[in-house]
Amino acid sequence: MDEAKQRGLGPLTATFLVAGNMVGSGLFLLPASLASVGSSSLIGWAIAGAGAMALAGVFAILGAIRPDPNGLVRYPADGLHSAAGFVAWAAYWASCWIGNVAIALAAVGYLAFFLPGLIGAWPTALAAIGLIWLMTLANLFGPRAVGWFAGSTLLIGLVPILAAVVFGALAFDRDVFAASWNVSGQPLAQAIPASLVTIFWAYLGLESATIAAKAVDNPRRNLPIAALGGVALASVIYAAATAAVMGVIPASELAASTAPFADVVQRLVGPIAGAVVAACALAKTLGTLAGWLLVAAEAGASGGASGYLPRAIAGERGSRLPVRGVIVTAVLMSLTALATLSPTLTRQFNALINAAVLANLGMYLLCALALIRFSGGMESPARRRLARLVAALAGIFCLWAAWAFFAT
Repeated sequence: MDEAKQRGLGPLTATFLVAGNMVGSGLFLLPASLASVGSSSLIGWAIAGAGAMALAGVFAILGAIRPDPNGLVRYPADGLHSAAGFVAWAAYWASCWIGNVAIALAAVGYLAFFLPGLIGAWPTALAAIGLIWLMTLANLFGPRAVGWFAGSTLLIGLVPILAAVVFGALAFDRDVFAASWNVSGQPLAQAIPASLVTIFWAYLGLESATIAAKAVDNPRRNLPIAALGGVALASVIYAAATAAVMGVIPASELAASTAPFADVVQRLVGPIAGAVVAACALAKTLGTLAGWLLVAAEAGASGGASGYLPRAIAGERGSRLPVRGVIVTAVLMSLTALATLSPTLTRQFNALINAAVLANLGMYLLCALALIRFSGGMESPARRRLARLVAALAGIFCLWAAWAFFAT
C-alpha cells in the first residue's frame, strides 16, 4: 500500500476536521456574551474570521514544511528560543484549564434551563465545580471512556446550532435585529475591536490541521485548503447562528440568557423543542469538558517531561492515563471557578474566555514569528515571501486584538 493510500485524509475530509474542531460548545454562550455589543457584532465576526484565516495560513504552512503533532510548542522553541517554547507551552496549558472552566459554565447555563435555581454567583460556581469533578471521575475510567463520551456527543452538539439557524432564519425580524445593532453606547470603531478577543473564543482549534498534518494526503497542497476552508466554513456557521439569534431575541433579553440557543427554539417552536436543544447543548458541553480535561492533563504531563513542571505535579507522560495530572487539573479548575466568582454567569464566562483567548493569541504570535524564521529555508522565493506576508498579517492581528482588548 502506497503512502497516499495510507494517509487517506483528502482536502474535504481535512476541512471538515478543522471546522468540526472549532464549531461546537465554544459558540453556545457567545450570543449572550455579545449582546452587550449587539447585532453589529457580525462585523466583529468578519474581522475575527479574517484574522483566523491568516493564523490558519500560518499553521498550514508550518504543517506542510515541518509536520509535528507537538508543533504548538516546538515551533517557537526551534524557530525562536527555548524560552519561547516554554512560554508557548505555559500559555497553552493555562488556556486549557482556564477555558475548561468556561466550558463547565456553559454546561451549567444549559442545565439551568431545567434547574433555574443554579443561577446565582455561588450556585453557578458550585454547580460548575460539581460538573468538573464529575468529568474528572469519568476521566479516571480511562481515555477510551472519555473518547467514547466526547465522540458520541459530537454530532449532538450540532443540533442546537442548526435548530437556531433554521428556525431563527424563518422567524427573522429585521426590526429586532436593527434595534439591537449597537447597544454598547460606544462608537462601533471602539465597540467592535474590543469584542474581538471574546469572539475569537469560537476560533480556538484552528490549528487542528497542523496537528493532523501527518495524516493528510499531499499536505503541501491540502493543508492550506483544509485550514482556510475549515475556518471559512466555521465563520459562515458562526455568522448565521449569531444573526439568527439576534434577529429573534432583543439584545436586552439576550444579555440575561444562560441558554441562548435553547431560548430561541423555545420561543419559536415550543418548550419541548427548547428542552431538547438544551439537553443536546448540555451533552455536548459535558463531552467537550471531559475531552479537554484529559488534554489539559496531558499538556501538564508534557510540561513535566520537558522540565517545565515538577513531575510530582504534572504526572508521568506516556502512561495510559496521567491520573495525577487529571486531579491537579481539576483542582486548578475548581480554584479558578471560585477565583472568578461573578454576579452573573455570562460575566464570569466572559472573564474566563478572554483570559484563555489572550493566552492562545500569545502562543499564536510566537508561532507566526517562528514561521518568519523558518521561511528562510524555503527554496522558492515566491513561497518565502508569501509565508512571511501571512505570518506578518497573523502576528499583527494577534497584537491588535490584544491591544484593543486592554485599551478598553
